[in-house]
Amino acid sequence: MATDPLSDTLTLLNARCILSGGFVSGGAWSLRFPKPDRIKISAVAKGRCWLVLDGMEPISLGAGDVVLLNGMHPFVLASDLSVEPVDAVTVFSDRRGGTARHGDGDDFFYLGGHIALESDGGDLLRDVLPPVIHIRASADEATVLRWLLDQLMREMATERPGSGLASNQLAQLMFVQALRAYVEAGEAIEAGWLRAIADGRIAPALRFMHNDPGRAWTLGELAKAAGMSRTTFALRFRQAAGVAPLGYLLGWRMHLARRALREGKMPVSALALSLGYTSESAFSNAFKRAVGIAPKRYRSSVMASDDAALDEEADNIERQAMTGSATRLALKVAS
Repeated sequence: MATDPLSDTLTLLNARCILSGGFVSGGAWSLRFPKPDRIKISAVAKGRCWLVLDGMEPISLGAGDVVLLNGMHPFVLASDLSVEPVDAVTVFSDRRGGTARHGDGDDFFYLGGHIALESDGGDLLRDVLPPVIHIRASADEATVLRWLLDQLMREMATERPGSGLASNQLAQLMFVQALRAYVEAGEAIEAGWLRAIADGRIAPALRFMHNDPGRAWTLGELAKAAGMSRTTFALRFRQAAGVAPLGYLLGWRMHLARRALREGKMPVSALALSLGYTSESAFSNAFKRAVGIAPKRYRSSVMASDDAALDEEADNIERQAMTGSATRLALKVAS
């Protein structure tokens, strides 16, 4: 079955939505969150609040609204903008069962999670997202999101077998749907692969390149797939993607190469042929120009980094075990 560029890219990045919990609040309250440094997705399940990112106008959020943050800005959530914000880290340190409580009452319920990405290549997604994507519950694109949020609330309200997995899967679908809504809304998207996906005229050429990245595509073949002349296609593609068509193909091949070198033991020569290079040396030269080091050195450095991370985690477990709190870290390493 043919894939599509958005699915390909999220799979490449191993993008996973991890539901981290939420908070219940009431009365007049305000919480300041530090810069997350990771993509955040959240939804207002009940009530209303204000979202304020540094340097931006406040955004009013209502029940059913979904927000995607690129993680590069601190932010404030508040019922009343005149209230002095309290440090959210302190509030969440006392949460029970994944849910924190703040203020007086329970007329507000907020769910949140983050998007886990491969450390090598995570900027590929972060760099094409605006500081905030706000999808209102009243928007046409929000119909599916409202259904997913309702299902997520039902799962979180029960202790049925598999509810944890089901909740994360529903949150994952909310993340994909939020990206779809952003792309389909037709708002101004900065040049990059996400804007290229949103351009229906060049999307056929993108699918061709993603479905067969090892083929020696020509500009003429790609322009024909898009139903345009070579000149018109090349100009439109560059305006949308920020790079020329064959430059995009090269970049995609390099992303695939990095994943293959990280995850498998495929010989570099075989990897080169699978990506359309006639020799290992031609591929190695292209990879070194794009990444900065040769493929074999890249694979070795990734393996050494992974081993070091596991050793550090094992040391942490040993130290925590001496104080009787090793369980959480042990599960983290095992996973």
